Amino acid sequence: MGVFDGKVAVITGAGSGIGKATAERLAAEGATIGAVDFDDVNGRAVAEALGGFFAHADAGDSTEVDAAFTACERELGGVDIAYLNAGIAIGVSDMLELTDAEYLRIMRVNVDGVVWGTRAAIRAMERRGGGAIVATSSLAGLMPVPFDPVYGLSKHAVVGFIRSIAPPLKAKNITANTVNPGMTDTNILSEEAKAMFAANDFPLMPASQIADAVFTIVNTGRTGECWVCQPGREAEPYQFHGVPGPRTEGVVGRRPPDLVAP
Repeated sequence: MGVFDGKVAVITGAGSGIGKATAERLAAEGATIGAVDFDDVNGRAVAEALGGFFAHADAGDSTEVDAAFTACERELGGVDIAYLNAGIAIGVSDMLELTDAEYLRIMRVNVDGVVWGTRAAIRAMERRGGGAIVATSSLAGLMPVPFDPVYGLSKHAVVGFIRSIAPPLKAKNITANTVNPGMTDTNILSEEAKAMFAANDFPLMPASQIADAVFTIVNTGRTGECWVCQPGREAEPYQFHGVPGPRTEGVVGRRPPDLVAP
């Protein structure tokens, strides 16, 4: 018996890399997989290999994302887990070289894709009585990224969004978390970048390590957390420092409870 027997997991960007590895990991735990991808060939191959269902969607297109989740819910009976993983990088470090098209493209996939996927997942999970949402952010969502600052912007946005929706979703029995990988061996890194890391003895994580982290996040039932993945370490929630409260006469450091991050 698998931990996720009877559960349906919808995964965006499921055709390769971390999405594919996570689809395989959750399927091994008994989940039925709804593989969502813009790449019809690889996305369909993953779904067929795992006995699941494939739905085409451009992650940045709300209509296509809604249709994909609706199709998965209809064909598989519901949605219990949503792993919003689709993402890209552009590798532009000089803001004077950034084009409008590059900026809009990365924000559309990395930010809009998480928002539309979350909205679609909540609709389906309400009908299911609850569920778990995990979005792929990055260490770039927790620290400066000078070599690709707009990528860093997009991943910080994912962190802020997921942490903000987690508290109200508790009432719906839905958890929301991010997984924040360090450098991982996927096609988001160029072959030149991979060679550079290898030449400097910098370890790249296999995609399977991130898949293990997603399994752990969902299985804990915790919410509002950002789980860091680094080579040689177990995934663990990042510890955010509290924001100092207002200073008023006779009261120092106090803030309204509903503004305290989870």
